[in-house]
Amino acid sequence: MNKKQYSLIALSVFAATQAYGAGFQVSEQSASGLGRAFAGDAAVADNAAVLARNPAAMMRFDRAQLSGALTLIDPDVDVKDRTNNEYAKDVAPMKVVPAGFYVSPQEGKWTWGIGLFTTYGIATDYPDDIQAGDLAGDTDLLSTNLNPAIAYQVTPELSLGAGVNLTYAKAKLTRHKGALAPFFNDKTGVSSNNPSDKSIGLEGETFGYGWNLGALYEINENHRFGVGYRSKLDLDFDDGTFDSYDSDRATSASVKGRLELSLPSYWEVSGFHQLTDAFAVHYSYQHTNWSSFTELRATSDQCKDKLCFEKNESYKDNDRWSIGSTYQFNQHWMGRLGFAYDEQAGEATLSIPDADRYWYATGLTYQYDNDLSIDAGFAIVRSRKGNFNEKSEWKTKAYNFESTGTAYISSVQLNYQF
Repeated sequence: MNKKQYSLIALSVFAATQAYGAGFQVSEQSASGLGRAFAGDAAVADNAAVLARNPAAMMRFDRAQLSGALTLIDPDVDVKDRTNNEYAKDVAPMKVVPAGFYVSPQEGKWTWGIGLFTTYGIATDYPDDIQAGDLAGDTDLLSTNLNPAIAYQVTPELSLGAGVNLTYAKAKLTRHKGALAPFFNDKTGVSSNNPSDKSIGLEGETFGYGWNLGALYEINENHRFGVGYRSKLDLDFDDGTFDSYDSDRATSASVKGRLELSLPSYWEVSGFHQLTDAFAVHYSYQHTNWSSFTELRATSDQCKDKLCFEKNESYKDNDRWSIGSTYQFNQHWMGRLGFAYDEQAGEATLSIPDADRYWYATGLTYQYDNDLSIDAGFAIVRSRKGNFNEKSEWKTKAYNFESTGTAYISSVQLNYQF
């Protein structure tokens, strides 16, 4: 029975429901970007956070800059089990996501920078005693990405950039028996009928490595285009602890397990146009190669047939479109607006209730003096209502679920030039 349960570990750990990007992407790396729904992020270069989207755009800086952001993500995700007439309300708790960046122009045509930000993150908390407890439970994933990068100005119009990525990920998960409780036996051999009893748990940590590239083409000071590419990220949880409690999938209640997962690459094209002294428009198109995410497979010498889990995934490449505007009210205040459409990437499951998402964003910048500025951004992200079926390991009839979700995302950022 653990076979199905272990699959849900992998799904839940990487399903960033509160990140509110299609699949399980996280975009929240700056407050200024949030205020325009991240439209134009590979070309605007209004602060050091551009390193995360397009390292080539660091060439826009003539002074060193330090940027730090805090983002509060408050999801309101509700799931209804239509089969059992049960509700799970507010299953994604509030989280704070930090980010920091430093860019340093050098003499000549070089600039270097470094970023520390979140690439994947999730916390889900379903009720312990629901009938679908084997399909959902408590999940917490912490990840941190260290991204040093360099940029070089090839011509007055063209700049190129590259970076490397070191990602640390730590995951902890618990699942409950739910409607499957009668099929479990406790240590005395007596059937345990408590749906809230734990069925499995997982805890592990790993490092992953990747790289990113960028290019910036400036027609003139008022019009430019940016391109960014981020490679796939290979994560290998090769020393995780898999707790099977009173099931018999493994040789003991707690064993070592391995899960290998490649997260997809993506690329982005952005444009920026200063139409008047006060008004600018910007836009982005992002394509993510989700079709490369085809299966999840977990193994262990201590699982039966050395296979703890194998599950095919149904994902397709997805697109994200965004458009925004910036208006300079005076020498101190700047305002932003943005809208984005984020396409659904995979078939919805209880652990990943993926759906089309619509971003409505606004933001402000206050320029305190020539060195210090403060950004603030706010976005409402609405998900299209989803209806999907999912079958438990020992159930011949699939459960039917309905999901609704809205996220309220707030961010503040401090930028200081040296």
